[in-house]
Amino acid sequence: MRISTSGRICLFGEHQDYLGLPVIAAAISRRISIDGGYRNDDKVILHLPDLGLKEEFSIHDTFPYKIQRDYSRSTINVLKRKGLVFSKGFECVFHGNIPINSGTSSSSALIVSWAHFLDKMSDNPMNFSQKELGEIANAAEVLEFGEPGGMMDHYSTAIGNVIYLESTPVIKVETLTPQLGTFVLGDSLEPKDTLGILARCRFGMEKVIAKVKASDPEFSIFTTPFEKAETYKNRLSEDELSLLRANLEDRDILLEGKALLSAIEHQTANEQFDKTFGGLLYKHYKNLRDHKRTSTPKIERMMNAALNAGALGGKINGSGGGGCMFVYAPTKAGEVAEAIEKEGGKSYIITVDSGTRIES
Repeated sequence: MRISTSGRICLFGEHQDYLGLPVIAAAISRRISIDGGYRNDDKVILHLPDLGLKEEFSIHDTFPYKIQRDYSRSTINVLKRKGLVFSKGFECVFHGNIPINSGTSSSSALIVSWAHFLDKMSDNPMNFSQKELGEIANAAEVLEFGEPGGMMDHYSTAIGNVIYLESTPVIKVETLTPQLGTFVLGDSLEPKDTLGILARCRFGMEKVIAKVKASDPEFSIFTTPFEKAETYKNRLSEDELSLLRANLEDRDILLEGKALLSAIEHQTANEQFDKTFGGLLYKHYKNLRDHKRTSTPKIERMMNAALNAGALGGKINGSGGGGCMFVYAPTKAGEVAEAIEKEGGKSYIITVDSGTRIES
């Protein structure tokens, strides 16, 4: 059996999901696949040639975990708790063309593919929905090891297309179906600075919220108007105020983006939509660059080169401090990809794609 799952980009809401704010993400046409079948014994043998790795263990020997982030075993354990039974082992090969360690959810796509494969190959398949597979992958990757993390990666790679995801007060996933044009993904080939960025964008912003709420209990990251940020000027440093403004504006940019995407559902994007959509992406990027400081000089050069070559807007993708950026380039994708490569990045022309699926 062959199953594949897409990577993802975050269109709107970057660095906001851990504040409880919604996100909009899109599955992309770079995927991770698993090819495999039954063995005549209880061994699980996983070949990961792209990473130069091989795993081997018994289907019955899945706990305790041998290493932190032992996702191959944790996925089996989550599924066993849901009632799946495995009497045979498997031998599988994973292959992918999603950039690794670059913010495009390669690890989540791998786990979703593995969960999907295991469900179909179990003694008693439950035929989990795409949404359920996303939840299983999140449990295996995040909950099983007590790690911080939202569900955007797992839901967006599993469900596919464009999703709007709320996590507060309850999880709500809405699939959007705009017929978007071409994107170009640019890998800076720089390692991400996830911990350093989180220190500012998450923990720094949580301190700002606590500081504001101490003097204004009515403040809410969800509802306080952007304009009201100025009233906190005397209570925050200039740096803290810029972070607050950026988060309130990014919240509003997402709402504009959702309205725009919803307005052309089941329709092909037009020139006016393309310009407006690209402009919103770039507006979000400027907040990420100037106030949340997630960009790098190289990514800024790649972005400027892409815009000069005809891209209509774009943003950095993922935690930042390196990793990937992407731009919306519905008419000049080839020229834009070439411009990114001239600045030292690796480019990929991509489109919005379906989620996890059976290929054969």
